Amino acid sequence: MILLNQDDTIVAVATPAGVGAISIVRISGKKSFIAIDAIFLGKIKIDEAKSHTIHYGKIIDENKNLIDDVLVSVFRNPHSYTGEDSVEISTHGNQFITKKIIEALLQHDIRIAEPGEFTKRAFLNGKLDLAQAEAVVEVINARTDASLRGARNQLDGILSKKIHELRTQLINTSSLVELELDFTEEDVEFVAKDKLLLMIEFVIAEIEKLLDTYSFGRVIRDGVNVALVGIPNVGKSSLLNYLLKEARAIVSEIPGTTRDVIREEVSINGVLFRLFDTAGIRPTMNEIEREGVSRSREAVKNADVVLFVNDVQQKISIELREELLQLTAAEKIITILNKVDLEILAEKEADVYISTLTGYGINNLFVKLQEKIFGGNAYTEHSAIVSNVRHYENLKKAKTSLLNAINAIKHNLSGEYISVDLRNAENSLGEIIGEITSDDILNNIFSRFCIGK
Repeated sequence: MILLNQDDTIVAVATPAGVGAISIVRISGKKSFIAIDAIFLGKIKIDEAKSHTIHYGKIIDENKNLIDDVLVSVFRNPHSYTGEDSVEISTHGNQFITKKIIEALLQHDIRIAEPGEFTKRAFLNGKLDLAQAEAVVEVINARTDASLRGARNQLDGILSKKIHELRTQLINTSSLVELELDFTEEDVEFVAKDKLLLMIEFVIAEIEKLLDTYSFGRVIRDGVNVALVGIPNVGKSSLLNYLLKEARAIVSEIPGTTRDVIREEVSINGVLFRLFDTAGIRPTMNEIEREGVSRSREAVKNADVVLFVNDVQQKISIELREELLQLTAAEKIITILNKVDLEILAEKEADVYISTLTGYGINNLFVKLQEKIFGGNAYTEHSAIVSNVRHYENLKKAKTSLLNAINAIKHNLSGEYISVDLRNAENSLGEIIGEITSDDILNNIFSRFCIGK
């Protein structure tokens, strides 16, 4: 919980723990320059330095003992990440050194920063809105090109701009409705009911467009769960190994080699795929294998896409397909025919024909995967994309409030009802970008940040 005084000057290590070339100690607050000058020996005082300048010198402890040679970067308010006077100390990448520097700074009315406190201050000082602040974590945690682009999209304010535009339109509309309430006795109409309906319906349509991006945004941010399923010995493990470009799973002609679910991750065309190589789903009396089959069924239930693997030498298992349809939706299943290098059986229908031995058809499989995941969506890096469940839920609440407003208009209810519904929608949108929020929401969001960010 971030409950400490926001007027304090704070310090934290901004780089990961461990040994490296450099570490960075970050300071922010009114006493940043005074505190650094108390322990820094350079050509000039940092308190006299210009913003966005770097200064070489030495850091000493309270007994004047040398701690390390450093570079000190100066950022004067409001032109800093937090909007406050800030300093970044670049030192040798040694945890003992950074610990000594922080101990020295703590002697000068500075405290250790809470998790996410630097970014929280950036939000409170108007450097970022709340959606952009949340995107900072997404940028840090991005593991593929697609997730990084999505996080940058949000950090650059593309979603925030769209939300702000819709909220502004609602504020202007509700202002007219509320103005009418002040002139009820004069029976003055500032906005015609049909025009009011059109404006609300337009905002609902724009919200629905944003809601439709959520499944895409979630995939970009979190990746895709893919279960490889089939009867024993059809090449599931061979396909996993081919995709990973390494022999991760044991491949054998003996049925039932895979006894447990093997989980691996791979980036394909910039998207993170979590691959679950399952045990062959079949009746068995072997207790260990039975547990593996049970876990396989669970993996299918939780999968975004199911690769139903068959081969040319065996009949496509109708029984297994029927079981898959009981565990997951048909649109999630991609039927694969493996080992086409052995023989071609045209009468065997499949979505994709591959050979894990030669690599034939693997690119077609990638295309099918993308079709399943993204459908016909053609979002670009300039599109407003929703990937955060908090944003998604607030958009749904805003839509519900606007539908209530339409219902009130159509039933000729008084302007008070319409006004309340419009205000509720405004508040729901405002919570996304932090125009309206509570301490509990802020604490929950920023407590998930690392210390130093």
